Amino acid sequence: MLSPLLRPATWQHLPRESRDTLFLLALCAWLVLPLAWQLPPWVPLASAALLLWRAQLAWRGRPLPRRRTMLALAALVLAATLAEHRSILGRDAGVSFVVLLLALKTLEMHARRDAMVVFFLGFFVLVANFLFSQSLPVAAAMLLALLGLLTALVNAHLPVGRPPLRQSLRLAGQMLLWGTPLTAALFLLFPRVAPLWGLPQDGLSGKSGLSGEMRVGDIASLALDDSVALRLRFLTPGGQPPAQSALYFRGPVLEQFDGREWRQAHARVSEAAALQVQGAPVPYEATLEPLQLPWLLLLDAAPEPPALPEGWRAQRSAAQQWQVQRPITSVLRYQATSYPDFRYGPTHMTPALAALTALPPGSNPRTRALAASLRANLPPGANDNAALVAAALAQLRSGGYRYTLAPGIYGADTADEFWFERKAGFCEHIASAFAVLMRAAGVPARIVTGYQGGDKNPVDGYWSVRQSDAHAWVEVWQEGQGWRRVDPTSAVAPDRIGELARLRPPPTLLGNAMGIVLSPGLAQQLRALWEATNNGWNQWVLNYTQARQLDLLQRLGFSAPSWADLLRLLAGLIGLAGLAGALWAAWERQRRDPWVRLLAQVRQRLARRGIVLAAHLPPRAMAAQLQAQCPPPHPEAEALGAWLLQFERARYAKAGRTPATSLTLLRRQLRRLRWPHRPAPP
Repeated sequence: MLSPLLRPATWQHLPRESRDTLFLLALCAWLVLPLAWQLPPWVPLASAALLLWRAQLAWRGRPLPRRRTMLALAALVLAATLAEHRSILGRDAGVSFVVLLLALKTLEMHARRDAMVVFFLGFFVLVANFLFSQSLPVAAAMLLALLGLLTALVNAHLPVGRPPLRQSLRLAGQMLLWGTPLTAALFLLFPRVAPLWGLPQDGLSGKSGLSGEMRVGDIASLALDDSVALRLRFLTPGGQPPAQSALYFRGPVLEQFDGREWRQAHARVSEAAALQVQGAPVPYEATLEPLQLPWLLLLDAAPEPPALPEGWRAQRSAAQQWQVQRPITSVLRYQATSYPDFRYGPTHMTPALAALTALPPGSNPRTRALAASLRANLPPGANDNAALVAAALAQLRSGGYRYTLAPGIYGADTADEFWFERKAGFCEHIASAFAVLMRAAGVPARIVTGYQGGDKNPVDGYWSVRQSDAHAWVEVWQEGQGWRRVDPTSAVAPDRIGELARLRPPPTLLGNAMGIVLSPGLAQQLRALWEATNNGWNQWVLNYTQARQLDLLQRLGFSAPSWADLLRLLAGLIGLAGLAGALWAAWERQRRDPWVRLLAQVRQRLARRGIVLAAHLPPRAMAAQLQAQCPPPHPEAEALGAWLLQFERARYAKAGRTPATSLTLLRRQLRRLRWPHRPAPP
């Protein structure tokens, strides 16, 4: 049996102050919820504890904590924030502090003024959510929070009594709709500037994804991250991409190897040579998710820099890797043209290439012996490097090697363990062991990381490259040809590179439950629809740059648009909106009877003083009700009652018998009156 405090009917019998407080506390919890995954764990837990404490006080009608207690809690919150962040400035520290202050402020809501502070702190926390994520779910949650805060704000300004929340919700919804055109105009025309603060957290450790280094053998199992890293729309005729096995998106090139870890070269070890491309070009438009890295993901290989938004500049390294001047912390869209058929690099051995045959002394002795055996068994007259590559790939195909996401922890000699003991690993193990084998045979080799493959969304036609498509392959130098791509993973697991079976993360408990309710086909369609919707959000909202604003002005007829044109057009629209509002207000003022409006003002002012008079009452009945609620002797009530009777005589005087008291005189008299207050009950 439910406790009386937990029965549904109890909510209806709560005092209005308690009901409104509980509604506001629920809004605060909703605002803080998306931040629970972004802030230190103790911050949302402490906020939840404070909000639950305040809810319990409101539910039971208990008094609020004393001022001494609140000062101690505020000092504790400040000390905890400083201990965690060493400051209260900056994104993480500032948002943590404001979230805790919001929860604390609810414990001292003694008057409407305190509630207003909570409202505006709530609006600040609402905006702060977008410093961590600008995704579509967060935007939808914050839109709902905005409607809730407006509802609470409207409800706080309603007269005394128990106005239903749905009435406040209806008025808040109307306000939101009325503000939508102005919001849309500001979004479209207000000049765009770069983000001022806030870098989302980066946590790809132990997950599939891109990184600036590759440490082999330290991860026992790899968790596939199925989130989207890159979306593409191919601009070829018919939007057809190259074969999926040719979709290699180049990222960092790793040349230095210390026995376990591959790193980028600090100096330019590779010698640059003109990139030579042939075949049909592949133009495309890419939308890169904020990976917190400075590398652009371009289809291998792109001879020309991509077309980037204003403020971005791309440069190409000697290893054909494109990157920008700062980490990419927001959705970035660019256009590029690539040629899958290409070659580059020196065609003859150089000292810089010889440095890429180096291995740590004494490391991987069995792999060195295998390399010597392969070289000794080369057929006479064969191109040494090409023949060694072919022999190593044949070893992978016929030696019982397998692709797995759970190979376990490797020891010090990772290549020896792969070739002779475990014979299992994911792409980083296979690529590293292959590159070590090539270097042991005297062939310059290095690791290239990036993404391979992708899948097409049938809803919007965009291709999605996921974090689970992160990949590592090898570049081997060959005499007379330069650098050539070799993907040893394709020899172990052809399906990983082809179109037959892409890697997918194992289903979660929720995924298994959804699989029981929904058919696999329907679930796939819903997923495609969601990703297309999210892509539309990225394309039209997050990636609405100043260049697209100027394109909009050009379509509107501006020959050479600039940011000044944006401001002038925006000012003109706001001026027209203000003029339209003024004309509507004047028309509304003329349409509504000024006598009725004056009487409504009297009712509103009385309601703020605790005297509620029904809207349907005429002036004489209002005077009687006033006398009943404020019995004599009450000179202010008696004076206002006499004014109401005078108002009635003036309003309903017969034609031709206009009294001396006019509407203007009534307004003047009303301003001089002292307003009554409802007497406190005995």
